[in-house]
Amino acid sequence: MDMNVGLRERKKAETRQAVHEAALRLVVEHGLDAVTVEAIADAANISRRTFSNYFSGKEDALLYGEEQRIRRLVEQVRSQPADMTAWQALRLSVQELYHQMGEPEREWALRTRLAKRHPSILARQLASLAALERDLADAIADRESTVPPRVMAAATLVALRLASHKWTEEDEARTLLDVVEETLSQMAQPFT
Repeated sequence: MDMNVGLRERKKAETRQAVHEAALRLVVEHGLDAVTVEAIADAANISRRTFSNYFSGKEDALLYGEEQRIRRLVEQVRSQPADMTAWQALRLSVQELYHQMGEPEREWALRTRLAKRHPSILARQLASLAALERDLADAIADRESTVPPRVMAAATLVALRLASHKWTEEDEARTLLDVVEETLSQMAQPFT
């Protein structure tokens, strides 16, 4: 039974990823306004109904990869030693996640540019980040900090978003990790 559940969950994750990749590819090729949910479903070789089982709209499909990365960051923070402060756990988790995932592919830069140009994507991104902010705050809530967990979580996610925008504006001249580290260091000055 557990093996079937594992297989089923893996298949769902693969379908979500395929839909995300199809959405991104089509939006990059044709522009957000020209792409429909039906076109994304066709490109991912699924039905419109199946698409709706996974995502509420094309914006959700486009942002899926980013949401997964932040969920992995939350899990990474939770796995840090209990004696680390909240800030230490966040910083180390960002570094470890970057090293696990490597330098983002072109998709990250494309999605960041899309979010800056399309209010519907930006609105959906901000709504998603608000939910993930609560999860991140919960992950650091029991750690030592002079800053409330919700404030630190929100500030960290804003810093990550700003760093990704800066990275794309610089045409990826430096590694994303370099830009993230610089941004987090600048943001942390009042926290230390």
